[in-house]
Amino acid sequence: MMSLQRLLYVLAVAVFFFGGCGRQQQTTSVLRVWHFWSAPQHQSVLDSLVHQFERQYDCRVERTPLSWSEGKTKLMAAFSSGTAPDVLELGSDWIAQFSSSGVLAELAPDQVEPSAWLPWALPPCMWKGKYYAVPWLVDTRVLFVNTALLERARVALPSTLDELVEVCQAVQDRTGAAGFGATGADEHRLYKKILPLMWTLGGDVLDSNGRCVLASEANVRALELYAALSRTGIIDTQKQLDAAFVRGEIAVWNSGSWLIDKIQQEQPSLPYRTVVMPGATAQLPGISFAGGEYWAIARTSNTKDLARAFIRFMTEAQHVLHFCQRIPEAGFPARRDVYGDSSLVVHPAKRTFAEQLNAARMTPVHPRWLDIERIIEAAVVDVLYGRMDARTALRSAHTKVTEVLGQR
Repeated sequence: MMSLQRLLYVLAVAVFFFGGCGRQQQTTSVLRVWHFWSAPQHQSVLDSLVHQFERQYDCRVERTPLSWSEGKTKLMAAFSSGTAPDVLELGSDWIAQFSSSGVLAELAPDQVEPSAWLPWALPPCMWKGKYYAVPWLVDTRVLFVNTALLERARVALPSTLDELVEVCQAVQDRTGAAGFGATGADEHRLYKKILPLMWTLGGDVLDSNGRCVLASEANVRALELYAALSRTGIIDTQKQLDAAFVRGEIAVWNSGSWLIDKIQQEQPSLPYRTVVMPGATAQLPGISFAGGEYWAIARTSNTKDLARAFIRFMTEAQHVLHFCQRIPEAGFPARRDVYGDSSLVVHPAKRTFAEQLNAARMTPVHPRWLDIERIIEAAVVDVLYGRMDARTALRSAHTKVTEVLGQR
């Protein structure tokens, strides 16, 4: 039988070790991060960086993946219920809605380091002269062209928007294939296809004073052109049109860099190339949509110092470069010092994306942008399905946006 003295000694040792372990667990900092890299191959890359951060800062990072289709709704619900994460990833056109509502923590200029980023990636970070987010990634859209279908139709690559319509029409007439893939009713995706045409033809959504200019002649022409392109091919969702292009059923399709990997995996022998958006004339570049991913901190976070350290870590040159190298569809680092790294454009198609970013634009920074976006997309759908002509649809959209903005 164990003596009383020995029993007390064993209990003391147990209390020391297990009690100390409990105290250590209680003092381990936990950082809650919500992000949009939910695919397994993407999460593994993110996890590898997060594990480095955890070791470096002796903390634990709880990661919650979101989807673009419902992520914003979940974030808004979390802020409303007081369960928001410490750090959140936001798309460039979402930030203003959150920063203007007071739910994001203000960041000092030295915490953002404005000079480190591409100048055109900075505006979404700001609201009323203050910073609320840090840039991370940027990317754009380009045209994917089935070269075999163009050869069968005996046409060359288009150098203007008018030529684009002619080429797509010729493919449809001479081969029976779809000349163009037109995104239809596809929330948060359709506007990325019509805005480039508006911008390229000299149109815009808001002027420099923030007033709606949707019903301009340039925008009417852009919507008429998009409708004409749709009549040469297929109207569907982005996902379905990506799949149709991979199957060789569409000659010209405006898509993102994720399609490069999809083609490589599913149809590596597909004869295709990527080209920048054609301009209004052969001498002017076509303008495409630019999007970005940003990191922000919830105002209610109790671990702001650790949150700022996490954002610094994720946006450091070597880490963001590693992320883009491992996930090509992530696009390009928003940092000036590694944005043009040659390792990111080894694939010829990625060089087109890099070139297009020199002539790409982000959406206006406005807290009601998502409402404006829905109105624009509804107008485009009305035209695509013949419910309205372009002029009538844009006049109606102009009125609705003006009401949203409280303008007369």
